[in-house]
Amino acid sequence: MVSTAKEIIFDIQRGSFVDGPGIRTTVFFKGCNLNCKWCHNPESQNKDKQILIYEEKCTGCGKCRKVCPNNFEKCDFCGKCAIYCPNDAREVCGREYLAEEILSEILKDKSFYGNEGGVTFSGGECMLKIEFLKQLLISCKENGIHTAVDTAGNVPWESFEKILEYTDLFLYDVKCADAKLHKKWTGVDNRLILDNLSKLSQKGAKLWIRIPVISGVNDSELEMKEIGKILRTIKAERIELLPYHAMGLSKYKAVYHK
Repeated sequence: MVSTAKEIIFDIQRGSFVDGPGIRTTVFFKGCNLNCKWCHNPESQNKDKQILIYEEKCTGCGKCRKVCPNNFEKCDFCGKCAIYCPNDAREVCGREYLAEEILSEILKDKSFYGNEGGVTFSGGECMLKIEFLKQLLISCKENGIHTAVDTAGNVPWESFEKILEYTDLFLYDVKCADAKLHKKWTGVDNRLILDNLSKLSQKGAKLWIRIPVISGVNDSELEMKEIGKILRTIKAERIELLPYHAMGLSKYKAVYHK
């Protein structure tokens, strides 16, 4: 039976070299249960569709309002305002996809993956939609495609158990060692996250650890030493230090416009 379930995806990025080994297609799920203050994809945090407005591009021509079937009273995300904007000042963020539609997009790129590449499911937090994710992972494995899941790990262990056998690689975020510090900067403590990481390691899951290095947050000598202590208990194939970048700053204005 073909599933009719849909989930909101905010981007499908082709030709990625930074989301796992080889050339990859990265599927970004919308919605996250962390609120990292440095997030470079703020449009990923809300699970619903959104209209992004880039005010610095807007010339006030009014074409968006003229074509809106609801006169801006209630947005149904038809996208007309974005289509007719002459300055690309408006964007609909998020589109509902069936799993088979996403798989179709992934298969278009299969010839580019070679021996190392494949698909990475990211977000937001893709594991918040675990049944949908599991369906996609199974379909990818049936088509001989390498699979990676990029996660912050703040989900029940049962969610990992559902996808372990279909996931070739976990890209796993470790943001802070100190639980209070983690809660201050992400909105949640890290006890569940670190517990899940330990269990994945014990199960023999292939792990790449990713540590965003944020000035004034986790870049102190003490905090890095504590992160190192944690990682010495983990069997990880690779550890990546990710420097902070400001590429998401313009998006914050677009997402949280008044």
